[in-house]
Amino acid sequence: MSIQVIRPGLLTTVQDLGRLGQQKHGVIVSGAMDPFALRIANLLVGNDEREAALEITLMGPTIRFQKDCVIAICGGNLSPKIDGQPIPDWRPVWVKQGSLLQFGSPQTGCRAYLAVAGGFDVPVVMGSRSTYLRAGIGGFYGRALREGDVLPIGCRSMWEAAEWREREGRFFAGWFVDTRIRPKYGKNPTVRVMRGGEFDWFAKDIQQQFFAASFQVTPQSDRMGYRLSGPQLALSEPKELISEAVAAGTVQVPAEGNPIILLADRQTTGGYPKIAQVATVDLPILAQVTPGERIRFEEISLSQAQELYRLREREIGILRQGIKFRLDARGEDRCTGLI
Repeated sequence: MSIQVIRPGLLTTVQDLGRLGQQKHGVIVSGAMDPFALRIANLLVGNDEREAALEITLMGPTIRFQKDCVIAICGGNLSPKIDGQPIPDWRPVWVKQGSLLQFGSPQTGCRAYLAVAGGFDVPVVMGSRSTYLRAGIGGFYGRALREGDVLPIGCRSMWEAAEWREREGRFFAGWFVDTRIRPKYGKNPTVRVMRGGEFDWFAKDIQQQFFAASFQVTPQSDRMGYRLSGPQLALSEPKELISEAVAAGTVQVPAEGNPIILLADRQTTGGYPKIAQVATVDLPILAQVTPGERIRFEEISLSQAQELYRLREREIGILRQGIKFRLDARGEDRCTGLI
């Protein structure tokens, strides 16, 4: 059971939730830029939410399915179609052998996640199937997908078998993930941040400017980090910092004063002053921003960020149980978190 890549798109890679526990050896985490979308896509097809999926950036691939399959596409809306027919996202879709999946113009966001029932059966490297392009490890031969690639798919899930019996000719499920629990993707977003470890190294007027101004995402941005342009963020006086651990969402400021938001393929340590840290719950929103868009920062406290994270995980937990109930109930559409 496999899929064949007819056209690879702009950048399509295999990603999961990352290479955790390896940073002490200098190995980056990598993984999905929008982990929320990847987790939900996997849950919708009956996979473990940590399973590998395809991360599709801006211009999507063309894929032929060599067997009947259940898929789900979450994240940004890149106008997916099966055999020319538009398909909805955030719900299971049944695909017949020989069908062609294509993508059109991005409607919202820039990254979509394609999960297939059974997951993509690529080797696990240091505890993860994620692709780290700079080192050429993980994923499908450590690289982005190319024309002609054939990706094996793992064993079908019980979910797939149950839903297939109940399909009754439908092309996609009549239920989907409630829009109220999806991230608020949108152009030029405001993301919530906490003060970074070196926030007080910046003068008061610079601190105020950081929260008052908007910053443009430059074309030099990638999975490693978003480089921003806007007001120059100068230190109140020259200082040096010993390199220390950094995380996804760390906003560091190099000497020239243009901030960088570190993302999935970030280095393990950094020596630039950290003016802020993006709340984990807003990383999916950040992941869908394209170069040229602008970002604003809104300050929240650590306790607020923790509460937002707790609420988000609670919502995912309810959704997880709702999908399980949907499987067990065989056809009930009144699960919490689902419509």
